Amino acid sequence: MTEDRFDCQLVSWEEAYRLELELAARIKSSGYRPDLVIAIGRGGFVPARVVCDRLLHTQLTSIRIERWGVAAHKLERATIRFPLSVGISNMRVLVVDDVTDTGDTLSAALEYLWSMEPDDIKTGVLHHKLSSRVDPDYCSEIVKRWRWIVYPWAFHEEMLGFVERVLSGNPLGMEEIRLRLKRVYGIDISEPDLSDVLEDALLTGKAELTGEGYVRAEPF
Repeated sequence: MTEDRFDCQLVSWEEAYRLELELAARIKSSGYRPDLVIAIGRGGFVPARVVCDRLLHTQLTSIRIERWGVAAHKLERATIRFPLSVGISNMRVLVVDDVTDTGDTLSAALEYLWSMEPDDIKTGVLHHKLSSRVDPDYCSEIVKRWRWIVYPWAFHEEMLGFVERVLSGNPLGMEEIRLRLKRVYGIDISEPDLSDVLEDALLTGKAELTGEGYVRAEPF
């Protein structure tokens, strides 16, 4: 078991939609009218689509930048995995992501996009953590006390990562796993959701089921 402890916030679909509407309203009230909206994949896909809907904007594309793995695993550096497929010279651009944490993802996106000579770039996120070194132009909420935020479009994948964190070589039953997730990360997961996660943990070789319970199948 990995002993690092930190709080997590689980965002429901209803709450996510409220945040997306708030972000869209702030952009709209500012008077900014982008020529193109760019979602940062993968976290920005859903927020960007809802923002476009509220702005009655049809020009949406994406780039893929990787900075974080699942369950708060930080990668060595932000990497542009899938670049932009269109030119943005002389365009007004709006970049949308779900969250700013370190700010590395947004910084990498801005450096890359400015090199393509747009007229202007604005950025918007649902949650802006004060730990970020980059401030977005628009955000739905400011997060003063750091916590890991789990959005509904990444819930299953994130829970698989957190289950890996609490498993060890000592067998644990389902209820013990639920209690550890709650105690260590503040995650309150239902039994049906945890059952689905454990099923995939077995299928992907992340865990093994012994006669006494679940164990981690590979080194963390």
